Amino acid sequence: MQPTVADFAYGDHERHVLDFYKAESSSPTPLTLYIHGGGFTRGDKSTVNQETLKQLLNAGISVAAINYRLAGQAPLPAAHHDAQRALQTLRSKAKEWNFDKNQVGAFGGSAGAQLCMWLAYHDDQADPSSSDPIARESTRIAYVAPLRGQITNDFDWWLKNLPGYDEVHRDPAEIFGGNDRAKQAAIAKKISVISLVSADDPPTFMSYGMAPGDPVPEGDRATAWKVHHVTFGIALKKKLDAVGVEADLHYPGADSTYDSAADFFIRKFGKH
Repeated sequence: MQPTVADFAYGDHERHVLDFYKAESSSPTPLTLYIHGGGFTRGDKSTVNQETLKQLLNAGISVAAINYRLAGQAPLPAAHHDAQRALQTLRSKAKEWNFDKNQVGAFGGSAGAQLCMWLAYHDDQADPSSSDPIARESTRIAYVAPLRGQITNDFDWWLKNLPGYDEVHRDPAEIFGGNDRAKQAAIAKKISVISLVSADDPPTFMSYGMAPGDPVPEGDRATAWKVHHVTFGIALKKKLDAVGVEADLHYPGADSTYDSAADFFIRKFGKH
């Protein structure tokens, strides 16, 4: 499916581009933001799931998909800052593109899920006093649907909590931009979404591909299975439950309220 607006620039870097898919509506629509995964080192906005895209558009929900700087181009938290700027840029186009800037959701997988959750759980980063009108736009969202998302980049947490994860699967310097462990820890703490949760955060739909207690698969699938484990979702749900935020956790065999990210957004926003 071709976007209504393709490669719209929200910044100066070649990766600072977004696509916008406009739902047909005479009144302003909700908007869902897709942020791609890829371990912060690869990926592209074109990977938005076409079936999800179709379902959202058919329900009268517009969709945007963004690129952001990869870690080899600018280390973390550059991707987070890019996601923030992209969201603010989108909000600045709300009237022109016919969507309601107060009805914005976000979804994405893996690294993209991390970026969605960071936007969702971080305090509003709008700067009302800025001379830049885009920077004055809100960074808060109404609903978030992280898919296979990691809730922290503290790899010690991964080693302690993830089934079968007994050695770090990548060089942390690849995403943090250096080998200084203290600096890595400081960045990880700043962007780890589990530490940002508060009672004013949006309803959350989390989805993972395995049930708690499932055995670690053998062969090439093992690493990807471990680093997208439902343990992340269980820990996040516990934190969200504790502060009274709606948290629906979906995995094979789970008694979850929603079947998919599309189902979550359509039911939350209401079919238009």
